[in-house]
Amino acid sequence: MCLGIPMQIKLIDGFTAHCEAKGVTRDVSLFMMQEDKLEVDDFIVVHVGYAIQKISQQEAQTAWELYDEMLAGEPGEAR
Repeated sequence: MCLGIPMQIKLIDGFTAHCEAKGVTRDVSLFMMQEDKLEVDDFIVVHVGYAIQKISQQEAQTAWELYDEMLAGEPGEAR
């Protein structure tokens, strides 16, 4: 299973974006999205270090809510 992580662009330098999500920062390659117009404060989906899709802030928030629920697990469930 592949997992894409929503992140917010904080700085763009060429084909590299410095991004943040939930207090974690990463440098992300924009190479695969060079045809898209990306700007600081945009939200993107990141997979193995590459931006693969631009999403809305609401879509990013919804994804993080789902990920938080998955990480919390069911009450009484072993992790």
